[in-house]
Amino acid sequence: MADTPAKSTTTGAKHKTTGASGSNASHSAAAGTASPSTRAPRSEARSRFNSALDEARAGVAALGAEARDLASDYGSTAKTKGGDYADQLKTKAGDLAVEGKARASDAISGIAKLVGENAATIEDKLGAKYADYARTASKSLQDTATKLDDKSVEELGQDAREYVRKSPGTAVGLAALAGFLVARLLRGK
Repeated sequence: MADTPAKSTTTGAKHKTTGASGSNASHSAAAGTASPSTRAPRSEARSRFNSALDEARAGVAALGAEARDLASDYGSTAKTKGGDYADQLKTKAGDLAVEGKARASDAISGIAKLVGENAATIEDKLGAKYADYARTASKSLQDTATKLDDKSVEELGQDAREYVRKSPGTAVGLAALAGFLVARLLRGK
């Protein structure tokens, strides 16, 4: 009786071993190697998927190249038009500056003439001392108008920058006075 349980245990162990190796064999056969009928659709699907990926990559690259070309075209067009507009603005600003300089010179000459013409009246009413002040002011204004006519707009700009560096307080005061006079002139029109 003692021999019988040992045999059944051994037989059971062999069965378990046989069963385990049998299930491993069937498991490895299913996972490792597929039958030819299941291998063909998988490889065909992989091939189609890879070709679709390659086609998508090529499409993205083509779209990227097209976008870069369009951006370059738009950029060069913008630079060209921007340069044209900048040149037009510079020309227009230069023309306006020359016109403004001429108007300022004419206005200063007109004031000088007005003060000079009224010097005699000032002498009659206030005395010779005040008439001399008026004549000096008239001559100074006329000299300023002549200097303004003789200088270019660029030279006037350089002179103005240098004057502001030397005496900023006076420059601010003169700018405020000029702004007030311009506002009065524009309000009158």
